[in-house]
Amino acid sequence: MPEPFNRLGLMTRASATLIGFSAILMWSLLAVFTAASGTVPPFQLAAMTFAIGGALGVVWIAAGGRWRELRQPLPVWLTGIAGLFGYHALYFTALRNARPVEAGLICYLWPLLIVLFSSLLPGERLRWYHIAGALLGLAGTVLIIGGRASATGFGGGNLLGYGSALAAAFTWAAYSVLSRRFAAVPTAVVAAFCLATALLSALCHMLFEITVWPQGGGQWLAILGLGALPVGAAFYVWDFGVKRGNIQVLGAASYVAPLLSTLILILAGFGQVTAALAVAALLISAGAVLASRDMLIRKRAAEPAATTA
Repeated sequence: MPEPFNRLGLMTRASATLIGFSAILMWSLLAVFTAASGTVPPFQLAAMTFAIGGALGVVWIAAGGRWRELRQPLPVWLTGIAGLFGYHALYFTALRNARPVEAGLICYLWPLLIVLFSSLLPGERLRWYHIAGALLGLAGTVLIIGGRASATGFGGGNLLGYGSALAAAFTWAAYSVLSRRFAAVPTAVVAAFCLATALLSALCHMLFEITVWPQGGGQWLAILGLGALPVGAAFYVWDFGVKRGNIQVLGAASYVAPLLSTLILILAGFGQVTAALAVAALLISAGAVLASRDMLIRKRAAEPAATTA
């Protein structure tokens, strides 16, 4: 994990942002791994994958003797567990009570909400290009996800489903921004959040679902991949990035995830390239660059100084 470099003074705001961005890259694998995992029910899948992600964190904690870092005040625990478990419970509820395409589109309001909520953080300044970049990313996501919806628009769903999707977006945005308020809390505690989410997901599975185990080595490997990356390591680096990096850039850049996810599905044979996808790629890329304006300008300003040194 990146914290030792931070203690040595080697971690800059830009490099912390890049570490956070690696979570977005890992989340882009979520769809293809999920598609390859078979018909495991959602809460069972969450229980299995979060258990794997939490176990990886426990190994890291044990290797570094970080057990004391798990002693945190109650607000930290409530924020972490509500963020991880709350988001996924609401997301699954949305998918069960509304059409998946529309529920997914509503859920993807969270990057824009992160950008907007970040203005409430001390020391953060929300600029027009942060909002514009997030809106461009949202527009691209509408083309990707909305392109799969029927021409009739929203409908055929339930108010509970749409409400849950909106609540999920607010939950993840709030968790990400509140994590910044707990910047002094070590990332190691995320392992405990994952294990608590696995336990709560297992309870929901026993209450609401019928157990279906993966069939064959391929499905088991997909679940291991989910637990190791998008439902494992991604949460650790995201925690580090939103606490020490540029949270507005991370929020706007998060729209890269649905784009990469769609491209990966196409490469895996689950879709095909369309004109809408090409336009979406341009919008999302432009939005990410625009939102990163501060970082790009600072980098250019630093280059002459580095050359003359």
